[in-house]
Amino acid sequence: MFDSVLVANRGEIARRVFRTARQKGYRSIAVYSEADATAPHVEDADIATCIGGATPADSYLNIEAILEAARKTGAQAVHPGYGFLAENAEFARACADAGLFFIGPPAEAIELMGSKRLSKLRMIEAGVPCVPGYSGADQSTETLAAEAARIGVPLMIKASAGGGGRGLRLVEDLSGLEDKLAAAASEAENAFGNGELILEKAVINPRHVEIQVFADNHGNVVHLGERDCSVQRRHQKVIEEAPGPSVTPEIRAAMGQAAVDAARAIGYRGAGTVEFLLAEDGSFYFMEMNTRLQVEHPVTEEITGQDLVAWQLDVAAGKPLPLSQEDVSFSGHAMELRLYAEDADAGFLPQTGTVLAWNDNELSIRVDSAIEQGSEISSYYDPMIAKLIAHGSDRDEARRKLLRGLDELVLQGLVHNGSFLKSVLLDEVFAAGKATTAFLNDRELGSVAADATRELMRDLAVCLFARSKGQSRWTTATPLPVMIKLDGEQVSAREDLRVLTSEDRGSIVFEVDGVRRTAFVSEAPEGELWISLEGQTQFFEEQSFSSKKEDNSAASSSIIAPMPGAVVALKTEQGAQVSKGDVLLVLEAMKMQHELTAPRDGVVAELGTQEGAQVNSRDVLVRLEEETA
Repeated sequence: MFDSVLVANRGEIARRVFRTARQKGYRSIAVYSEADATAPHVEDADIATCIGGATPADSYLNIEAILEAARKTGAQAVHPGYGFLAENAEFARACADAGLFFIGPPAEAIELMGSKRLSKLRMIEAGVPCVPGYSGADQSTETLAAEAARIGVPLMIKASAGGGGRGLRLVEDLSGLEDKLAAAASEAENAFGNGELILEKAVINPRHVEIQVFADNHGNVVHLGERDCSVQRRHQKVIEEAPGPSVTPEIRAAMGQAAVDAARAIGYRGAGTVEFLLAEDGSFYFMEMNTRLQVEHPVTEEITGQDLVAWQLDVAAGKPLPLSQEDVSFSGHAMELRLYAEDADAGFLPQTGTVLAWNDNELSIRVDSAIEQGSEISSYYDPMIAKLIAHGSDRDEARRKLLRGLDELVLQGLVHNGSFLKSVLLDEVFAAGKATTAFLNDRELGSVAADATRELMRDLAVCLFARSKGQSRWTTATPLPVMIKLDGEQVSAREDLRVLTSEDRGSIVFEVDGVRRTAFVSEAPEGELWISLEGQTQFFEEQSFSSKKEDNSAASSSIIAPMPGAVVALKTEQGAQVSKGDVLLVLEAMKMQHELTAPRDGVVAELGTQEGAQVNSRDVLVRLEEETA
């Protein structure tokens, strides 16, 4: 037994575990990196200790540092959360060797299911449906090419040791196969330290459906139904829901039994998720098993009424599962949105910043959050900052509640994907429950911002900028007919816009054409404004207050860092001749790599960075000049 729990993680999952741990009487212990010293999860714990530098390798991936933290804080159990070391068999063994309860499955199960090749072989032995393919130990190019020809196209190349889209290639024509195999193996080696590949027949336009399983030390294994996770960008989930809109009772029973069989076949314990591809004809195939609690576990909690973290703690303490399969029941429908610090209109580029305003406690839906007002969003970690969860009597009610939650949302200080999520919820294909894994690629959705709302926010910004020139606060009802510059354009303050009330907390009531609306406004340094109105948030900058802006010719000659990050590859040198589109360097931020390319032909006149360097947003990394004749 144990009475204290150390969470070897950060952000919203650490806060989520602490919440249930407190309710069950456990002492909670946080670990944090130097970058997270003032993070909300640190404040939520009973005690906390620093485990190293800002980079994950120096902190949240440092097994020795975490074990030392457990020793000096008197922790008796370790919850790994998700990500970082959650599916690291070495970490699970190290915890056991240190006499700590590991709130997760046995190390052997983690190790086996961490290999797509070995896990698929075990699933085939257990009778779990698998996609036809090749999972052999012979990884020679000749063997892989021969097996690809046998399987036929379309074909998927996958990294055996990981996921998240890394090492993943779709092959629709066998010509050029060797290049794709080499690229996939190299990417897998760099990402996971293992270049082993598997080949699978591609299932076209499937749904991504996963089954939540739980097992205890007493031989009991149950499933808690499915979650549909088909809406993905860059092979990473964005929206999850339960039950799956395309899953019939018959499919649920068969898929659930297959997931239970999978867990039994590997001697599983604790929370796990068995992921399947569901084809249009109702057939389904094993993809992988995640040997941890999933990000999307709240939708299962909402439809079952169960606390899955409480189940984890009880199983780790040796208790039997609280329900048999016959006792598991489902009620209504639940959806979860992942709120990311990213720009959906710029290829989902990760964003950083300081949270100026955040009203999670005022929303009418469940919010599992990693942030509070004043939080710093850095480039060191995953860009997910919160999850929005709604439960309804049916799917459409859950969807409507999320739309209302997004309209209520105020998150200012950094660009996020809230407007993009709204566009997904409003899309007719998604609303009809027909989204597959190809949904986002097929629909080409961007952020939703109604022109009328955008114009109202712009007009309010102009009015507030105008008032700020002559008054300390925005409280006078009479408008000021002032012409100012906004984003490089001359914009006149609208005379029929009247600011009626202004509160210190940022809420502003204004009137246009006899219609009153309420906006939320935050002031940032150097005269910048963030305005939220009717579910939309925009950033406005008055040119007279803005910091150094390059002219068009200078901008077209410079490669600017779009975010803070690390230069992981520098592919040019001073004096080199480059062509438009050439990759000049690779910047890594929030676990993703971004290629920065030459905006035009030219010669590298100046390098403002070097490989391995940390850079800040808007740093000039490379400057080009025209080639002289």
